Amino acid sequence: MSALEQAFAAAEAAGIRQERVPVDGLRFNVARHGRGRPLLLLHGWPEFWLVWRPIMERLGNDFELIAPDLRGCGDTGKPFAQPDPTATADRHAADMFGLMEALGIQRFGVVGGDLGAYVIQAMSHRAPERLVGSFYFCTPYPGLGHRYGQPGHLIEVWYQYFQQLPWAAELVGSSRHACRLYFRHFLDHWSGDNPAVFADLLEAYVDNFMKPGNIQGGFDWYLSSAATRRLWLEGKLPPQPPISVPTRLLWGRRDPLIPPDWSDRLGDYWTDHSLAFVDAGHYVHAERPDVAAGEIRTFFDGLRKYRPDMR
Repeated sequence: MSALEQAFAAAEAAGIRQERVPVDGLRFNVARHGRGRPLLLLHGWPEFWLVWRPIMERLGNDFELIAPDLRGCGDTGKPFAQPDPTATADRHAADMFGLMEALGIQRFGVVGGDLGAYVIQAMSHRAPERLVGSFYFCTPYPGLGHRYGQPGHLIEVWYQYFQQLPWAAELVGSSRHACRLYFRHFLDHWSGDNPAVFADLLEAYVDNFMKPGNIQGGFDWYLSSAATRRLWLEGKLPPQPPISVPTRLLWGRRDPLIPPDWSDRLGDYWTDHSLAFVDAGHYVHAERPDVAAGEIRTFFDGLRKYRPDMR
């Protein structure tokens, strides 16, 4: 049994089940657990649904938890084998609304970070009335502006340019060793250079990314978002109305990718938000699952007093 199969078996033993849901020509792999108020959990890169297992185990008594593999990731797959420049945040947002409709859920809360945070913002602009509330970890947002590409930060974001190259996925996937080296860097470094965070799951992650198409599937996000990211850096991104969905943000104080002081412009992009910091890196949900789960529960419990019907 591979490391990934063992991880899936352990999740199943904890009551987390996986199923395939057809949406717009793709079969989305979705992990589900618990019952109650529905929460959609959106992973980042380089992640897939398994990163949410600690959160799902902690919140399953309070929520119906839905953790899909986004298009191109995990066992959801890609619409075609070649690099896909259409896997934008808006495309992912449409996928997620389609998924929830297929599951019979009209209104729900949503939680995510990294790529998932981009998708939540796109969902919030597309159909805010369907979102009860949104919860973000270490959030990329337009207010980062030119800081994201400043010379001192390029050492942290080089991969976003490398992964647009047509041969990048082939190089990273040229051997299991190469795949492990590449993804271990991001898992360890973004966890505040703490290799213990993902040590037990590293081989499962390598198993996941060695599946045909999975490396390119993740890289497609960077190919698809390149034009928007450039506009961010140049200060030319067309403005959108601030997001009105009630929002909570939890930021790691040691996040090397999106430093916490770059949260200073959140008020320009959200009208109803609160922010807290925690001793963690980029993967707050993996590094501090007790804290993350408690914050999620408290936030959505607080919304019930004026949004009692999450469906």
